[in-house]
Amino acid sequence: MSAQHWTDEPRAEPHSGPGADDACRPADVRTAVRCAVACRCRDTGTPCDEDALSDALLVASELTTNAILHGGGVTGVDVDVDEHDVRVSVSDRSDRLPVLTPALDDGGRRRSGGRGWPIVCRLARAVNVCELPSGGKRITAVVPVF
Repeated sequence: MSAQHWTDEPRAEPHSGPGADDACRPADVRTAVRCAVACRCRDTGTPCDEDALSDALLVASELTTNAILHGGGVTGVDVDVDEHDVRVSVSDRSDRLPVLTPALDDGGRRRSGGRGWPIVCRLARAVNVCELPSGGKRITAVVPVF
């Protein structure tokens, strides 16, 4: 299993990957996903499904963007790859759970925004939201890529 991890909380052991300040951008999390999947493909000789990888990259972007816009910022990211899936976990400072926002407002007009969470739920095989003991939450999405 290939894994990358970073957080803004102190760790007793050293870790590879960018620091949390570097991991606050969706592009950084997409790069971590792309690298983890590429390593798995290289190490096992498994071909990468580019369409599935695109889904995983979109999920990574949406989780990170939502943490920035609605969660008070990214506090940690984990990317793990196993035999079939990539697991992307993004932690933030907010205790608020994600909600599905109706596409139309009370006046029947199309709302802006509110599309990220449905995208994550649609593309991921599994989604888990858990509260963190120190406050905030971690959202983990499992996306098939092999």
